Amino acid sequence: MNRKQLILLLLVMAIIGGAGLVLLKRNQESWAVPEAKMGDKVLSNFQPNDVAAIHIKGGADLNLVHKNDLWRVQERNDYPANFHQISDLLIKLKDLKVVESETVEPSELGRVNLDEPGHGSESGTLVEFKDGKGKVLAALLLGKKHIPESSPSPFNRGTPDGRYILLPSDPKDVLLISEALTSLEPNAQQWLSRDFFKVEKMKSISVTAIPPATSWKLARKTESSPWVLVDSQPGEILDTNKAAVTASALAYPNFVDIVSNTTPAATGLDRPTLAVIETFDHFVYTLKISGKSLGGNHYMTVGVTAQIPAQRVPGKNETPADKKKLDQEFQDSTRKLQNKLKQEQALAPWVYTVSSWIGDTLTRDRAKLLDGRKAEKAADAGDPAASSLLIK
Repeated sequence: MNRKQLILLLLVMAIIGGAGLVLLKRNQESWAVPEAKMGDKVLSNFQPNDVAAIHIKGGADLNLVHKNDLWRVQERNDYPANFHQISDLLIKLKDLKVVESETVEPSELGRVNLDEPGHGSESGTLVEFKDGKGKVLAALLLGKKHIPESSPSPFNRGTPDGRYILLPSDPKDVLLISEALTSLEPNAQQWLSRDFFKVEKMKSISVTAIPPATSWKLARKTESSPWVLVDSQPGEILDTNKAAVTASALAYPNFVDIVSNTTPAATGLDRPTLAVIETFDHFVYTLKISGKSLGGNHYMTVGVTAQIPAQRVPGKNETPADKKKLDQEFQDSTRKLQNKLKQEQALAPWVYTVSSWIGDTLTRDRAKLLDGRKAEKAADAGDPAASSLLIK
């Protein structure tokens, strides 16, 4: 072998050795990526305060938008969204960390439900976080929830402890995170704010029905007085238990969903039952209620007015100390009532779906408030009025 051949051989060996080092380095890097990402933040530069809109796309589309100082559900006519639910989600995402990472081929994404949304049962749920101008700040593709093989507690078995996700910016790296993020679904109903009206210190309930003969009114003189049937007829005896149930249905009312894009004729609110509730705090609630909708629920609108006294009438023989204390209590109470009025008046623009617990209670016929057994006993005893305990 001459000198020229030796130099050529050494050159070839150097090239081969260099190529081997490059391949080795690449191989080491490919194995080091998952390990390096364990414990890292999923969204390293995520700033919750910059988010002004959340778009969730799965089997349906959902848009949560920050508008007029409130988070709102766009698919429910901009009804207020649950602020605490959104706030907790954004804070959680800021600190979200990687548990495992694995590089996979596109054909393998379906096994963890990370195909693009709309591609069948193996599709994922795309979540985009946008700023006020519509720019996407961050995005996640949510896949299959991770179920632990075993759990020390029998109550937690089958409960997901994480979820597989994909970052659109790194479409080959499947990440397992320690949060299931179960709330991130395009279900508008579950994102609605559940703040509703609450009737306190109820004074009377007046229901105007169709036909008018089925209308009724319950009233009481004080908060501790029993309910009575106003303008009771001979032989009518109020069932006090039914009266109490009627009042309790309005103490903590709730709603099922918000009706979107539905006309009064379609909901039956063009010919509603009208319920007017007055309180000892000078609030008046006007509820329009339809007949039963599909599923046994009712449609309802809410109107609230109040004549809140601006000044307190001092009592006789009040000392200066008593007056100062009572004036402060009056101001505090007035402020709370004004805030309550503002919050409840904001409910007026929407049509609500309410359960039969509220709808059936307020649309019941007059006869269903009566105690037929007591009326029969009173009649048998020779009392033609059978209503001596009721006021007229």
